[in-house]
Amino acid sequence: MPSFTSKSLLAVLAGAASVAAHGHVTNIVINGDSYQGYEINSFPYMANPPIVVGWTASNTDNGFVAPDAFSSADIICHRNSANAKGHAVVKAGDKISIQWDTWPESHHGPVIDYLANCGTAGCETVDKTALEFFKIDEVGLIDGSAAPGKWGSDQLIENGNSWLVQIPSNIAPGFYVLRHEIIALHSAGQANGAQNYPQCFNIQVTGTGTDKPAGVKGTALYTPNDAGILFNIYQSLTSYPVPGPALIKGAVNVAQARSAVARTATALTGLAAAPAATAAPATTTSAAAAPAVTTTSAAVAVPTTTLVPSTTKAVTVVPTTTTAAPAATKPAKGGCRGKSQKRRAARRAAAAAAREAALARRHARDVAFLD
Repeated sequence: MPSFTSKSLLAVLAGAASVAAHGHVTNIVINGDSYQGYEINSFPYMANPPIVVGWTASNTDNGFVAPDAFSSADIICHRNSANAKGHAVVKAGDKISIQWDTWPESHHGPVIDYLANCGTAGCETVDKTALEFFKIDEVGLIDGSAAPGKWGSDQLIENGNSWLVQIPSNIAPGFYVLRHEIIALHSAGQANGAQNYPQCFNIQVTGTGTDKPAGVKGTALYTPNDAGILFNIYQSLTSYPVPGPALIKGAVNVAQARSAVARTATALTGLAAAPAATAAPATTTSAAAAPAVTTTSAAVAVPTTTLVPSTTKAVTVVPTTTTAAPAATKPAKGGCRGKSQKRRAARRAAAAAAREAALARRHARDVAFLD
């Protein structure tokens, strides 16, 4: 049975106490166009939330999916996820920048990206349990010379809490779910200790590719005892087996760079093709990023809000270039409705804190037993 050092105990307790630092994706950027993701801090409390490209989920506590839920539908696109009602358009060979609001420095682990073809009916109504995912990107251990090592998640933090992924140029046109995921390994030295944070987005891929890779259903991507899931990072490491299927032919791990946001774009719905752009193409902030190309979605004249992540000791880089989707009106503060919503929000926060406290106690007991 794996043993923990005192350093690992501190990491476990710190991770359990910092649920507020667990992040989520706020938006994705394609050639300068920023598409809103599912905003867990506000959309669940709206009667009519906006149509966005990010799948809905119930992880309002910024929580995770544990290995004992790998065989459930929660691992596909997060807890109680449901189809996004819009999509973004991207040309095969172009890059997508995925922006997180924050990520805790202590939560080391791999960053992985998958695609799943939704068929001709699109992704807005597809049965998520029928989706078959193939891997297009993975970054695990970068440097294991000093525990706990440098990981893909650390590279994401260095890149302003954002991740750049390229859609393989050989992929056939169609509607796809992009499944982006960080697996936190700070507690993975014990059974059921890994933490998966999957996020899903609807995209329409254009281009001249012809490949239609075979995939794996989301509930079969991992098992709790996979070598890359049950893994102790608190030791000198020379390698790490990234979990999940192998990368497909044509997959490219691109140099990480931040993408400048030039416009706030609206999600397309149904089987609609992208409208012509009304603004000039955007440029990227790094030579390593993809060259500017003609955008595939129209700009919209709506107010935007600069995203500023919650301040935590774990975060070392703060994104400054990403803008959120159109701001939605929150429920009125006055009256019975506003008070009721405040009470519900307070109960959710209390429940999240209780869950994390219980997790901390469980980890402490497990570690005491292991010692």
